[in-house]
Amino acid sequence: MTWNKRRWRCREAVCPRKTFTEALPQIPSRARLTCRLRESAGAAVADLGRTVIQSARDHEISWPIAQAAFAAHAKKALPAVTPQVERLGIDEIRRGKAKFRLTEAGDAWEVTADRWHVGFVDLAGGAGLLGQVEGRTARTVSDWIEAQTADWRAGVRFVAIDMCTIFKSAVQASLPHATLVVDRFHVAQLANTALTEVRRRVTVQQRGRRGRKGNREWELRNRLTRSAAKVHAEHLDPMVEDLKALPAKIGTPILAAWNAKEDLMDLLALMHTDPARTTIAHLLFRFYTTCADSGLPELERLATTAQTWWPEIEAAIVSGVSNAGSEGVNRAIKTDARTAYGYRNPANQRLRARCATTRRARGHLSIRTSGKHGQPR
Repeated sequence: MTWNKRRWRCREAVCPRKTFTEALPQIPSRARLTCRLRESAGAAVADLGRTVIQSARDHEISWPIAQAAFAAHAKKALPAVTPQVERLGIDEIRRGKAKFRLTEAGDAWEVTADRWHVGFVDLAGGAGLLGQVEGRTARTVSDWIEAQTADWRAGVRFVAIDMCTIFKSAVQASLPHATLVVDRFHVAQLANTALTEVRRRVTVQQRGRRGRKGNREWELRNRLTRSAAKVHAEHLDPMVEDLKALPAKIGTPILAAWNAKEDLMDLLALMHTDPARTTIAHLLFRFYTTCADSGLPELERLATTAQTWWPEIEAAIVSGVSNAGSEGVNRAIKTDARTAYGYRNPANQRLRARCATTRRARGHLSIRTSGKHGQPR
């Protein structure tokens, strides 16, 4: 429907407006579209997960109008005050490359746009992504935390991070009362990395080249990095026998690294089991002993890292707090960025990311079941 507005002119000399057009509550003065159309276009992006161009095409409007409608809708939909959280997750995500420019003196480069974004996630309350800051420095993380109210900071009991000293120093400075927790996924990843480094190093030293088909240690590379608790005995026992059948200078170091990795996995498996202190101490001693007896530099480095971060690793085992929520939010952010074919404006990127990751908390994820185990889309 099209409405041709009339323009009226006031003949009173003292009238400040002189001229005016017809208007309705849904079509304010100077507006070319109804408020309902703008709200629908903005909600399609913020609540239904569409891109701006998709919403613009569906509503037959231009991209700038759809973007402005989305920004207006997001301002009303997102909470003005950061929700209170008990378990805070902090993690970084990189989207795009950093941009640099020469300084005025012309002797150095400075960063003009840092594509590292640090996200703050509610791990227990379901509020999703609380906010993002551009730049991965302790100062930027501390500034976001200290910008919250004193009551909000006092309510945070646990902070989950990966093994990042930047986040550690920021949390210790801004949330000294909170318990710092290291996510066990990154600890297990570190152990698998050490095992892979051992396998590659001994293969190159003994064979003079990288592993390839026909080399049993290379064919077992994926099975080695799986947790033994998730591998059937009919696959696990032959793998150990195959490693023992290899030349001693190849099979023995790899088997030692695998045993150390499994000792660390047994320690991390105590999470959510309310373990006794003696059980934790016994498994930790076994892991340190295995690393020390192996004489492998990769395992010595792994043990040193675990010792450095042990208070945070132990806190994760005892409390059961994980940073999996932050990893899930990062996956949703990457999916949204791929759908939009990337972003040019970092501020718009952060706004879109927060809307995409808070849809469940705002009640805009429709339940569509497919069979007995149907999940929300």
